[in-house]
Amino acid sequence: MAKLYFRYGAMGSSKTANALMVEYNYRERGKRALLAKPRVDLRNGERMIYSRIGLKKECIWTEELLAMNDSQIMKYDCLIIDEAQFCPKEQIEFFLHVVDDLNVPVICYGLRADFRNEPFPGSIWLMCWADIIEEIKTVCWCGRAAKCNARFNQYGIIREGEQVVLGGNDSYTALCRKHLREGNLGPDFKPEKIPQEE
Repeated sequence: MAKLYFRYGAMGSSKTANALMVEYNYRERGKRALLAKPRVDLRNGERMIYSRIGLKKECIWTEELLAMNDSQIMKYDCLIIDEAQFCPKEQIEFFLHVVDDLNVPVICYGLRADFRNEPFPGSIWLMCWADIIEEIKTVCWCGRAAKCNARFNQYGIIREGEQVVLGGNDSYTALCRKHLREGNLGPDFKPEKIPQEE
């Protein structure tokens, strides 16, 4: 029986590296795994999944998956979805069809919550519908489990703005809940003074 997996973690927890390693393991065993990500993620070029540790592989858009017919999808032994938090509800419903009707496992990787600690739409439906939900763990600067994603700039933590602002280590970090609430980016962070309006 195929299953829908949701493997979530905070920024920097190696979700993408894990996705690429799973694809490699399938390929090494003579199996076919299809990599996909939502079109909104253009950070590393079109149709490319790229991890912070340097692993990368070509992929298709999740939007293109919906245009594939069942026989095309059934040629694959697994679908691996990166940045699944950006998938709308209809794409998550399509993954259910792939799992339940085509018997092809779907492994989704993504964030559970945004920089305000509020859920992403795709993550809500994956938390509701996934057969298996697994946390990919990472730690805060203090050593506690980091479950929150902090958006920051040179002045400190940002608490307002658009939900989706693509970025990496230069604008996001993983924090424990306590330090996200406190706005504490750690002893190594030296904020600049916010300029006063005249």
